[in-house]
Amino acid sequence: MTIQFTTNDLESQWMPFTANKDFKANPRLLVKADGMYYESHEGGRILDGSAGLFCVAAGHGRKEIRDAIYAALEQLDYAPPFQMGHPLSFEAARKVARILPDHMNHVFFTNSGSESVDTALKIAMAYHYARNDKQRTRFVGRQRAYHGMNFGGLSVGGMVKNREVFGPGLPGVLHMRHTWSKDDRFVDGEPETGADKAEDLQGFVDTFGAETIACCIVEPVAGSTGCLPPPKGYLKRLREICDANGILLVFDEVITGFGRLGTPFADEKFGVKADIVTLAKALSNGTVAMGGVAVSDEVYETIISSAGPTAVEFFHGYTYSGSVPAAAACCAAMDIYEREGLFENAARLSGAFGEMVHSMKEFDVVTDIRSIGLLAGIDLAADGKPGKRGYDLLKALYANGLLIKLTGDCALLSPPLICEEKHIDEIGTILRNTLKAI
Repeated sequence: MTIQFTTNDLESQWMPFTANKDFKANPRLLVKADGMYYESHEGGRILDGSAGLFCVAAGHGRKEIRDAIYAALEQLDYAPPFQMGHPLSFEAARKVARILPDHMNHVFFTNSGSESVDTALKIAMAYHYARNDKQRTRFVGRQRAYHGMNFGGLSVGGMVKNREVFGPGLPGVLHMRHTWSKDDRFVDGEPETGADKAEDLQGFVDTFGAETIACCIVEPVAGSTGCLPPPKGYLKRLREICDANGILLVFDEVITGFGRLGTPFADEKFGVKADIVTLAKALSNGTVAMGGVAVSDEVYETIISSAGPTAVEFFHGYTYSGSVPAAAACCAAMDIYEREGLFENAARLSGAFGEMVHSMKEFDVVTDIRSIGLLAGIDLAADGKPGKRGYDLLKALYANGLLIKLTGDCALLSPPLICEEKHIDEIGTILRNTLKAI
């Protein structure tokens, strides 16, 4: 079936994270996609340099996923997830667990990364409650962190613009310092210095008491805030402090999960195992809204064993947890990742990708570059009002045939994991030509 696009009135939709007035005056509409490329409503070919929003790991237009969704919906449209189930959601959990770190064999499905973070925070509290450690109600987050836009994630997150309009958030939340340093600019991979900033967590233990802290949540590599790889030894030190004080360590892997770093998850990249891992984005290759929370066997068994044989163990869930189309998409996506070796492809291309990105250092407007795996951030000097130059670059790149994510004055690159060296070269050519002109 061919969809006809006839809309010429854009006013009815209030768009998220968008300058609505400016967009609707000169819209950028994506109407088709295949492989590494979008097509605009004006017929332009747009190279996807950001995997949509970090989510289209297997590239666009995957027939296997489309067919799986269609076949599932032919048999079943909806099954309530409370006290009921359907086979595909269990199969999806099994396939995801096969890729997860070996100490994680259980997945709780949500519908987004934001929901995954709020669910993870609740799981942390439920774990301590089940152990009769009920005073552990504090969460520790980090500056310059993005954990979604629900009130839990907003509270532990640390991006000022995301928080300033919405009040104080959850009580008792503490924030460690971010790990970026002007002394470690233009680093490909993990900075050599900065592991000492993990001692902020120890400081909170000393000040507020370990017995008050439920969990520490971090992105292994801060993503939306500008690609901040952890300093060498930083995550290991967080793990040590958590272990010594009974605190759960939560990795938000909504962006880094499923191969973005060249490994399935961050544990293999950094040698650190989390107790809870949040998932979304590539979980369904971006086709159907879906998120998830993976937990260690110890966390799962503690909560499950705390209730009687017919009692609800965890009073939490969503109407569309593990929905039929999402589960079908997830199963197909997991098969593609494994069959095509996309995580290995990301590892193989990370060197060429990093070299391309860091070649942009030649431009005076570029103030820093950070990269790891197939993820990179390029900081630009502000042009008057913060964010103006980044927004101008976003529009210029789109006009020149490249889509990437901009956060303020930071350009974020995260191409689909199916990319080849020719696509990296094309990203570099468009980026270089556009930076010359701004």
